[in-house]
Amino acid sequence: MNPPMPRFKVACVQVNASDDMAANIEAAAQMARDAALLGAELVLFPENVAMMTFGQDRIRANACAQTDHPAIPAFAALAQELDIWLHGGTLAIKVGDKIANRAFVFAPDGSIAAQYDKIHMFDVDLSAGESYRESETFSPGDQKVLVDLPWGGLGLSTCYDVRFPYLYRALADAGAKYLAVPAAFTVPTGRAHWEVLLRARAIENGCYVFAPAQTGTHAGGRQTYGHALIIDPWGQVLSDAGDEPGFVIADVDPAKVDEARAMVPSLKHSREIS
Repeated sequence: MNPPMPRFKVACVQVNASDDMAANIEAAAQMARDAALLGAELVLFPENVAMMTFGQDRIRANACAQTDHPAIPAFAALAQELDIWLHGGTLAIKVGDKIANRAFVFAPDGSIAAQYDKIHMFDVDLSAGESYRESETFSPGDQKVLVDLPWGGLGLSTCYDVRFPYLYRALADAGAKYLAVPAAFTVPTGRAHWEVLLRARAIENGCYVFAPAQTGTHAGGRQTYGHALIIDPWGQVLSDAGDEPGFVIADVDPAKVDEARAMVPSLKHSREIS
């Protein structure tokens, strides 16, 4: 019988990123340092952590090749400095004539342990003329990604992915105990759906959910909802960051995953249907 995995502290960072990349990188890094001082061994940044701008031309102008993006060496050095696992949020990475919304996970030695390209594109028309067409700018990924942490598997996803339960079931089936959902959720959809979707993904899969977030008003007038959340495998919200920049931190007990899955063993009850 394997010994129980140790408990650990996780922190989800919430930022109000601007169109100043250097300032955004430093603001996120300082929050990670503050969280590490409180004992966080895993820190997660939100979607678009290094740059929040609006419009295809601005997004393309600020995207970088992976070898040239200044956030990557900065976050690698930060993980090494703090001796933590760091989910570096997502960055706009040039891939051909489009951009990948790419997440990076850095190990405590500064190496890239995993990367994930957001699969589902946010192409919607909201109320009051608010419209988004991510597929015009971004190239979607097509691979689920699981990274092995000292406490078990972390399944990667990004923002709009949260509306597609099959991705999280595939990650749980592949061994995920924790689900990362870095986001820049809009205010209308955030108010209506953010918490309930995240709690559902936790409950369905018996997983912890770690959801760092953007918040406030950004360049171009875009507004994001905030409320970075840490949720346990029973669907209980352990920490909520509200709507101001900062971070939330919580104790994580890997044994709670097994307990939740034993009480409701739905992962064992999936059936193929035609």
